[in-house]
Amino acid sequence: MALPVSVTAAPAEPVRAVSARHFVRLKLRVMGNNFRGQGWRIALFIGGALVGFWFAASGFFLLAAPGLTDEGRYAVLVAAAGGGLLLLGWLLLPLVFFGVDETLDPARFALLPLPRRALATGLFAAALVGVPALATLIATSGLVLTAWALGGWSAGLVAAVGVVAGLLLCVAASRAVTSAFASMLRSRRVRDLAAVLLAVAAALLGPLQIFGLAALRETDWARLTGAATVLGWTPFGAPWTVGIDVAQGRVWAAPLKLLITVAALGALLAWWSRSMESAMVGAVSAGPAPARRGGASGAVAQLFPRLAGWTRRDRFGALVAREARYWWRDARRRANLITIAVVGVFVPVMVNFGGARFAVEGEQGFAASDSSPVLVAVSMLFVGVLASVTLANQFGFDGSAYAANVVAGVPGRVELRARMTAFSMYVLPLLAVVAVVLSVVLGRPGWIGLTAGSLVATYGAGLAVNSFVSVLGAYSLPETSNPFAMNSGAGVAKGLLTLLSMLTTAVAAVPMVVAAGLLGDAWLWLALPVGLAYGVGAALLGAYLAGDVLDRRQPELLATVTPRR
Repeated sequence: MALPVSVTAAPAEPVRAVSARHFVRLKLRVMGNNFRGQGWRIALFIGGALVGFWFAASGFFLLAAPGLTDEGRYAVLVAAAGGGLLLLGWLLLPLVFFGVDETLDPARFALLPLPRRALATGLFAAALVGVPALATLIATSGLVLTAWALGGWSAGLVAAVGVVAGLLLCVAASRAVTSAFASMLRSRRVRDLAAVLLAVAAALLGPLQIFGLAALRETDWARLTGAATVLGWTPFGAPWTVGIDVAQGRVWAAPLKLLITVAALGALLAWWSRSMESAMVGAVSAGPAPARRGGASGAVAQLFPRLAGWTRRDRFGALVAREARYWWRDARRRANLITIAVVGVFVPVMVNFGGARFAVEGEQGFAASDSSPVLVAVSMLFVGVLASVTLANQFGFDGSAYAANVVAGVPGRVELRARMTAFSMYVLPLLAVVAVVLSVVLGRPGWIGLTAGSLVATYGAGLAVNSFVSVLGAYSLPETSNPFAMNSGAGVAKGLLTLLSMLTTAVAAVPMVVAAGLLGDAWLWLALPVGLAYGVGAALLGAYLAGDVLDRRQPELLATVTPRR
């Protein structure tokens, strides 16, 4: 008879708690994998890092100027204003231009049993690893030097604590705002409202700049110092002014301002944690589906949005309809359309009014000097350049989905012409509004032809230039619901490619500015037809030439825009 054998289970290995260092190591490893075998990415990253450190060194000396010159009366003004602008930049620049580094996309952790606090803490620590955070730390270290020079080592030590707290606040604010805005953009109605609000806010920047430039001539610096003192008691200025307070004998203010900073940091982290969790759960319901139209023709018609209903029911029309639908529904593309709306209002006002001279005469206020056709043409050149540069990475929006076009054998010329057409259906009406509004605001309705012709010519040249840039310089975008997300190093790539595209487009559009300066009043009548011919011809020629390059590089382009896991 066999004796029973007792089986004792082996003790389970203790589960290690996930800490912030695991996320930091993971980010560094992902960054290394992204750079492996990609020499151009390494070069762009190094170039961007050098530019970032140059700005960091400039900021360091600006913030250290009161200490180096022993001008303590301006120390609070420099610290509060400089730190406040820095925090504002962390809030707005990711929304408008560079995007947020999503090397560790929160959605990839949705199925892992990680506590929300551990996930938020780890991602926050990983966000501190990068060129922007290091450049910010270097620049704001100038405040430590100022406090040390004015108040000794104790003031410098407190300033160092404030600088670190300010850096944490900048990163938390940037992550919280972009994450919350990305989550809200999934709702169609909220996206419409966001577009309108951002455009209105941009429209107000020009008039505010006008008043600001006029006020600078009779600035009361004592009053500005008082305003900076008030700003120092808000999260925008509190962490940057604690060292100056200690140096100037207000030791009691330092703990209170640090408490304000910690409270704001905690609120932002809590907000980011909640918005990040909602982004991981899933998309907001889009509402009831529209009623289907019967028959095969109805099914085909449903694939064509109303905006593209005029297109032919062939390969070109199908591509136009798909792109038109994506530009309206994809949050990432829609964010770029919002940027164009902002630029279209802000740049003309800034160039034609902000750059003009203002005269303050007693109680009569100020008046802008008359604009000129050359200045108007230059402002339209900027708008056209920045409107077309959105297509500099048009294939990156598709990602791996571009494989369908490669398999179907879509000719490159048809592909580029269709993408230009779909994008222009949204951009050209906006450019027309800009041309009319600017002419009316300037009191020159007869200049509508000048503004419209300059815009169309520059925009068409930009489409041609960006056709080549999008084929030869494409880069992948992360697979995330965040429309402002960027892979590690992609923000640098986007910045340099955008700069290259803008410079080339500006050079191609210079003849419109030269003609405005040489032909005088005759150009007011010739600008519109010549601009239309120049822009349309340049766009078609660019699609023709870049299409041949695209036919030869389709496999390489697909491999480039496909995100690496």
